[in-house]
Amino acid sequence: MSALDNREIGWDEEISEERQDYEPLPPGVYTFKVHSMERARFAGSEKMGPCNMASLDLVVEDAEGKERHVFDSLYLHKKAEWKLSQFFLCIGQKKAGVPLTPNWNEVPCSQGKVELIINSYTDKNGNPKKNNRVSKYLPYEPKKFTAGSF
Repeated sequence: MSALDNREIGWDEEISEERQDYEPLPPGVYTFKVHSMERARFAGSEKMGPCNMASLDLVVEDAEGKERHVFDSLYLHKKAEWKLSQFFLCIGQKKAGVPLTPNWNEVPCSQGKVELIINSYTDKNGNPKKNNRVSKYLPYEPKKFTAGSF
């Protein structure tokens, strides 16, 4: 992202950029960085009761090296505890088989690998749409160092 793409627009500034049709990334494994995390509340559904929720904005790079955003939610509910563990294993905070009290302050800027799929849905206007959805977070891979190489 260039410096011009990452700046605030003034209240009285001219605008011209129009929304492009979103094209999802191809399914596959991507390295991600957590751009941001917001604490939120899930109102509940037929499948799961109300609970706290972490809304994640993940940044991955497409084939041209352009940053793309993928959004995911982590539900703080016993039914979704497996996904919490999967995420914290992925970013290296949790060790397999060892209980963890998450350090939520370290989530932004964390990195890991994620498997993305394409999700098909119908928007509120009845139009068919597609976006990326996290299929799973992959186990943490510590950096490997080889003597004599940089």
